[in-house]
Amino acid sequence: MRRLFKSRKALSPVVAAIILIAVTVAVSIAVAAWMGALTFTFMKTEELKITNMTFSGTTGVSNNTIVLTIKNTGTSKVVVSVVKVNSVSKAIFTGTTSYEAGATGTLTIYMASGGTGTELYWTTGNKYKVELLSATGTPVGAHESTA
Repeated sequence: MRRLFKSRKALSPVVAAIILIAVTVAVSIAVAAWMGALTFTFMKTEELKITNMTFSGTTGVSNNTIVLTIKNTGTSKVVVSVVKVNSVSKAIFTGTTSYEAGATGTLTIYMASGGTGTELYWTTGNKYKVELLSATGTPVGAHESTA
C-alpha cells in the first residue's frame, strides 16, 4: 500500500505557482474592465461653456436680444430648459437647446419677460449675467458680460 502512494505525483511547486499567477491576472483584468465601464457610466457630466455673448438690437428697447454662442464641454448630452438673465427666468429663447458632447450652437434670448410685470431689456453699460439650467434642473453654464 505504501508503494502505491509513492508512485503518485503531485503538481510541482513551479507549475502550481504559474497557474495561480495566471488565474490572478485573468481575474484582475476582468475586474478592471468592469470598473472601467462603471466609471464611464457614472462620471458623465453636464457642462456648457458660453464662448461669446452678443447684445443685439437697440439699447433700452423691448425687442432687443442677447445671442449666446455655446459649446458643450461635458461628457453627456445637455438640454437647456431654463435661461436666466440677472436671476430672472426668461420664457422666450430660440436656437439650439439640445447639445451633444462637444457640439456647439447659438441661443437667442428675447429680453421681454413674458408678462411677469418685470420687463428686462438690456441697456448699454450695464452688466448682465446669463445662467443656463438643464432639463434636470442642474446649472450647466453661466457667463457675465457688459452690454
